[in-house]
Amino acid sequence: MHQGQPPFQSSRCPGGHQRDRARRLYRPRARAGQGLLRGLVARARPPRPRRRRLGGLIMAELLLELLGEELPARMQARAAEDLGRLLAAGLQEAGLTHEGIKTFVTPRRLGAVVRGLPVAQPDVREEKRGPRADAPAKAIEGFLASVGLSLDQIERRETPKGTFLFAVIERAGQPTAAVLPGLITKALLALPWPKAMRWGRGRLAWVRPLHSLIGLFDGQVLAGGLDLGDRILPFGETTRGHRFLAPEPFAVRDFADYAAKLAAAHVVLEVGERRALIAQGLEALAAGEGLVVRQDPGLLDEVAGLVEAPTPLMGHIDTAFMDLPPEVLVTSLREHQKYFCLETVDGRLSPRFVVVANGPRAEGSARIVAGNERVLRARLSDARFFWDQDRHVPLASRVESLGARIFHAKLGTDRERVERLRALAGALAAFVPGADPALVDRAALLAKADLVTGMVGEFPELQGLMGAYYARHDGEPAAVAGAIRDHYAPVGPGDACPTDPVAVCVALADKLDTLAGFWLIDEKPTGSKDPFALRRAALGVLRLILENRLRLPLLPVLDRAAEGHRAARPALSADIAGDLLDFLAERLKVQQRDKGVRHDLIAAVLALGGEDDLVRLLARVEALAGFVGSAEGANLLAAQRRAMNIVRIEEKRDGAPVAGAVDPALFAQDEECALFQALDEGEAALAPVLAAEAFTDAMAVLAGWRASVDAFFDRVTVNADDPSLRRNRLRLLARIGAAMNRVADFSKIEG
Repeated sequence: MHQGQPPFQSSRCPGGHQRDRARRLYRPRARAGQGLLRGLVARARPPRPRRRRLGGLIMAELLLELLGEELPARMQARAAEDLGRLLAAGLQEAGLTHEGIKTFVTPRRLGAVVRGLPVAQPDVREEKRGPRADAPAKAIEGFLASVGLSLDQIERRETPKGTFLFAVIERAGQPTAAVLPGLITKALLALPWPKAMRWGRGRLAWVRPLHSLIGLFDGQVLAGGLDLGDRILPFGETTRGHRFLAPEPFAVRDFADYAAKLAAAHVVLEVGERRALIAQGLEALAAGEGLVVRQDPGLLDEVAGLVEAPTPLMGHIDTAFMDLPPEVLVTSLREHQKYFCLETVDGRLSPRFVVVANGPRAEGSARIVAGNERVLRARLSDARFFWDQDRHVPLASRVESLGARIFHAKLGTDRERVERLRALAGALAAFVPGADPALVDRAALLAKADLVTGMVGEFPELQGLMGAYYARHDGEPAAVAGAIRDHYAPVGPGDACPTDPVAVCVALADKLDTLAGFWLIDEKPTGSKDPFALRRAALGVLRLILENRLRLPLLPVLDRAAEGHRAARPALSADIAGDLLDFLAERLKVQQRDKGVRHDLIAAVLALGGEDDLVRLLARVEALAGFVGSAEGANLLAAQRRAMNIVRIEEKRDGAPVAGAVDPALFAQDEECALFQALDEGEAALAPVLAAEAFTDAMAVLAGWRASVDAFFDRVTVNADDPSLRRNRLRLLARIGAAMNRVADFSKIEG
């Protein structure tokens, strides 16, 4: 019996009319209590987001969030882009329009909001034409099976081609809430992570373990969830804020509510806002010390992907470490600790750094800074030890130790590679003006020696650079030290290209040896995969040649690079020079396209065959671009195509190629004589200008043919009734194409 409830039993009849009376008395109170309870529940549950109407359709919002362990910063932007792309494709396939998809990503969450979604798919009416009404029974049965209708549901229609069967299929649109779960899970499973993992007993491969999944449409939780293999991660309405400052779960009802509650839970949702907060904090801290921030957009982007509530704090570097090479300090700060470097106004590195903490905890700031200073002190102490120890051993004494390092299982050791570099760099010195063969040989010998130093073992990013420091300490010539430092360059499109002759020789040898070696063991790039960065090496070769304007015959040089490998491993006997030159040509097209050079013009010059001097090739391309861009060139190009089309058609009709010399005795019109004479004079003029690489003058010779070619086509009938006259005129047309193709293969030019 509930507390406060009166006894229902009477002496006359236990539980009789008194109990009935009590029920009547207490029923109103119970109803009132239930109403009160319903009111409390209604206030606890967030109201459904306000819907909008657009053209008679009810529009709603989809909110999606995956919460899990920390996403790698370098993958976040691509993941958000891919999620938006996959959701858009799924919505389009489902026939669901929307007003836009906005994705967001933080270290712990990836999500999207889709606004303006209809609450149901549109109804679909589709017509399919089938076979003729009098078609065989099997054909009609197959059509009925394909559309899922019976014969009495099929229409017969008269068409200009006869009576055909038509199926009219009408499908009512499903509620959007029923379509979205499958659409979302399909998009999530298709996300192309560069690296993925499995956890627990699940079979799902994902970048990091997942904890929860928000799936809200029109304020209601979607049915189903994401199949992890051992369980279903259901769609829900709860998330969590900052890992340490707001770890308790909370419910949301729509994106506005979600964003507001995350902000209150110490999460800055927008990556642009996090980036701006970090930049502002850096500038303020630096200005307070009279310093400037060392500009580092890449690090700024990365750190914005590491914290949800950025709080920049300033720390100090012990002055005892400030005499280390600046690159060592910067690498320790930036690469290993993700700290921002500060500089004095005159560009010197300051003994200050900025660490970005994850969360506004003013009372613990000093403790956070002290902890980071302690970690940095330990790392710089290691660097100090390696710096002091490495300088005790001359760089030249380390070369033999490279024999213990495997460059590649099929290509030998780094010591073997050094000997190949010496031979190849020495051969290249003949083509690099100002290159001293003795210095080139010394730089190639020492270029890889720093790989066995303690500093490079601890800081691999500093290879080459530390070799230059140690070479200068050993008293090596400045050109040798500079070549050791620069022989990996250029690494990317923004990297400076070496210009010192000794550095150019060693850098070219390094990249050409790599390309030839991996070509010989058939480890070429495939599709988007390039594990040995061979495309980057090829672009480095192109930049070294073009920016230094080296007149380098690539085919024999590539063969020389391959021979260096074959000498030690005769089994590597493939002839790869031609194929590797084709690969470099494709990279050249990509590189020059980014500079606005038409790829078809490069193809037109390459099609001549045997062109392996890139400087000469691009000079031809530049002259060709000016020619086809002029009125004379464009008209002559059109005439040449017309001539070649006529020749091609007549060869096909005759079943034999147009061959033989043009006979001037068969000319019947002045225009034939004029064209023949123009070609004679032009071909005689082409030879010396092509030999002198005066390609602009060569194009001018071609342009001089325009008037004669135009007059020929205006007044001469090629397909004359007289067979000998016809053959002679076809030979004259063929000569136009042959003469122009001495400059470029004009059939490769588009447009």
